[in-house]
Amino acid sequence: MIDLHTHLLPGVDDGSETVDQSVAVLAQFKKQGVTALCCTPHLKASEFGQAPCEELDELMEELRVQAGDNTPRLVRGFEIMLDVPSPVVHDRCLTLGGSRYILVEFGRLIPAEPSVEALRRITEQGLIPVLAHPERYACCSVEQAERWRAAGAILQLDATTLTVESKRADRARDLLTAGLASIIASDNHGDGRSLAASVDWLERHGGSLQAQMLASDNPAAILADREVLPVPPMRIRRSWYSKLKDFVIGGAEA
Repeated sequence: MIDLHTHLLPGVDDGSETVDQSVAVLAQFKKQGVTALCCTPHLKASEFGQAPCEELDELMEELRVQAGDNTPRLVRGFEIMLDVPSPVVHDRCLTLGGSRYILVEFGRLIPAEPSVEALRRITEQGLIPVLAHPERYACCSVEQAERWRAAGAILQLDATTLTVESKRADRARDLLTAGLASIIASDNHGDGRSLAASVDWLERHGGSLQAQMLASDNPAAILADREVLPVPPMRIRRSWYSKLKDFVIGGAEA
């Protein structure tokens, strides 16, 4: 497995606070079968000119040394908040492992049309936006996800969201069943979130192929700067909880 969205550089954002905290997560990831991960601290697109690439690379190297053999391979990128309409990506230090792929996010209430245009502006620069956790955005739907994809983006679902019951999880599973997701990632912030539980959940729901592509094959393609492959739509068995919730809501509406 390869995890391309984590906040494990200690003390730089709202993620891991200490080296020991990060080392513990890295050890757990390796035990679970994660072979590589990307550290993606938060950065606003309006602050590209002040991106501390060299300092973060040094911090990542220190973390690698402290973790020793008990760590997956570490690379670096950013999770970039698109807070300006036409950001110019001037340096590959902003991308995932120096590839064409760049991890981006919006505010949760971003209107539908501006989000499409912002992604299109990124692709016009020869880059491929990886839209982080699209299921979080209020405008997210299968139709909107298709528009994001048409603008040149690929979609990264939150791994742990798939395994719970919520409106956000319903949106994530809708994208999965429509074949619109390209990768999953943990978005670990120095806590217990990981790819392992999601991969297990996918396999238990008959999605072994999807698990392999979402958690391993396509993330590997991104780090190698190759094209990702389309992930086949997946039919998900609905839980008894979802069926009961729909029954209760349906009865209330009647």
